[in-house]
Amino acid sequence: MEELLYIIIIPILVGLALFIIPGKLNILKGVLAIITSMICLFYAATIFTGKEFFYTPYTFLNQSNSNLIQSINFDLIKYSAFNIDALNQLILLFIGIFAFLILLYSVIYITKEKNFSNYYEYFLITLGCSFGAAAADNMLLFLIFWGLLGLTLYKLIKAYNEDSSAAAKKTLIIVGASDGIMILGIAILWRVTGTLNMSEITLNTTSPLITSAFFALLIGAFTKAGAFPFHSWIPDYTKNAPASSSAFLPASLDKLLGIYFLARICNYIFILNDGLRVIMLSLGVITIITAVMMALVQHDYKKLLGFHAVSQVGYMVIGFGLGTMIGVAAGLFHMINHALYKSGLLLSAGCVEHRTGKNNIEEVGGLSKAMPITFIAALVFALSISGIPPLNGFASKWMIYQGIIDFGAGSGIANQLWIVWLALAVLGSALTLASFIKFIGGIFLGRKKEEFKEVKEVSFFMWLPLIILAFFCIGFGVFASGYVVPKLFYPITGSFSFVGIWQSETVSILILASIVIGLIIYFIGNIKNYRTADSFVGGGEKMYEKADYNAVEFYKTISEFKLFNYLYKKAEEKWFDIYDLSKRCILWFSHLFSDTHNGILSNYAIWIFAGLIIMLLIMI
Repeated sequence: MEELLYIIIIPILVGLALFIIPGKLNILKGVLAIITSMICLFYAATIFTGKEFFYTPYTFLNQSNSNLIQSINFDLIKYSAFNIDALNQLILLFIGIFAFLILLYSVIYITKEKNFSNYYEYFLITLGCSFGAAAADNMLLFLIFWGLLGLTLYKLIKAYNEDSSAAAKKTLIIVGASDGIMILGIAILWRVTGTLNMSEITLNTTSPLITSAFFALLIGAFTKAGAFPFHSWIPDYTKNAPASSSAFLPASLDKLLGIYFLARICNYIFILNDGLRVIMLSLGVITIITAVMMALVQHDYKKLLGFHAVSQVGYMVIGFGLGTMIGVAAGLFHMINHALYKSGLLLSAGCVEHRTGKNNIEEVGGLSKAMPITFIAALVFALSISGIPPLNGFASKWMIYQGIIDFGAGSGIANQLWIVWLALAVLGSALTLASFIKFIGGIFLGRKKEEFKEVKEVSFFMWLPLIILAFFCIGFGVFASGYVVPKLFYPITGSFSFVGIWQSETVSILILASIVIGLIIYFIGNIKNYRTADSFVGGGEKMYEKADYNAVEFYKTISEFKLFNYLYKKAEEKWFDIYDLSKRCILWFSHLFSDTHNGILSNYAIWIFAGLIIMLLIMI
């Protein structure tokens, strides 16, 4: 278990040490951070491939080994505070992978962010705390790491203007408030069970008190992962934070940790009743549809990706809401897949922003030839998140669809509504594809603007992580049923059989064969010999040079539809933002009480008298 202590302590200590190094040596900080992440990745991989004793630390402690029990040493502390099983082994591995790839990208990207001080310091502290939160079994220790992640999340937004400062404050308040609610849930669990170790708690949600504890912890998981209605910080964060920070936290680590904790509370700590499953599945489909509808009308491509980071969480919530082996495995698989392609999309967006300085889809375009590697990688990520076979996004979504169909065989209310969950999940995937046609078309296709004629591909250290993530997306899709799911998720959920016939390798071969046949037909037809000519308008006016592809015009019709137009206006007014609604309520009460301080003595006497009466009634 020493490896576990290394991956927690080393990045935190190195991160603290980097504060001593002057900001002028930012490249040196980046190199040291990469080396640290490589060491952590090595130890995380060691833990992932560890022996069976990693699964039974509590059995080991309970053995009658008097020498170990009587010696008060660090080994006893670590075994009582942490627990490694198949679930968090998987989380630890991918935390290490994403940290290394994003740090590799950051070495070039962050040098442009001259005003962003202490980036690598907070990055490494975040890494160590993430490992600690994923491995902690004691809920107080878990809460400490979890709370520190909220602070580093705040510090990884570069507050360079009013919007970014507001986004940072909003993130800190929402995450901090959810942490406070989690403390209440943990207190209830301790009061009911007498233990703070998650591995020792299994409760039926049959009483209001235990159900309250479930909802308190659920709020914490939903906020970290970015599920409705605690999602509103993520689009603001991705819009204003550097792309590397967004890829590291909302896209990868926050999703891994938030969904990991959701898996813990839904399938380990609590046994959900049918009513809670209806609530979970309803929140899942609401998250999918509402967020993807908001993404459809966004012009800022980083904010568009932020809403999709929210939308995809809905599929994971559905998987855990089903509670079946295939549903849980599908939710975990989609968690990993989402972290892969969403990190890749945000890093691709960062490449475009790095070269053009623009964030609006309408202000860019035609960059596919200038940035071919970024374009190809972004296309893979876009097809993956849209659920196009044979990529990984299709594989996990298909498992979720199968899980819903299998879930429909049950007799509960949630089971009988299976067609609703399935229809809305499929609709969300179709709308996702529609929004990524805008993303890819608006940024990379069409005519390149004159101001971008000198734009070229980003450097090796920025596009290499994109290529690695793209290969992950392809490999996890092609080998999903034969290798990835059995090796990564059967140890967590147990083995299960799929509904119908689904072999990802066979599907991939058929798709590859269809592409090859299509290319053969193309070349046999000798299409290149067809004559091409410019459009002819009376008088011989040249239209080709003036024609352009506008990726956003078509999507404006959605926002102009009467019902959607009303909802979009309410969204712009923050009517669906829990942060803004809470702020309005607090300000309303503040004004209400401030109005009572009008300087009239008789009014003060009335308030004092009323307060005394209320106190007496409470005491009686």
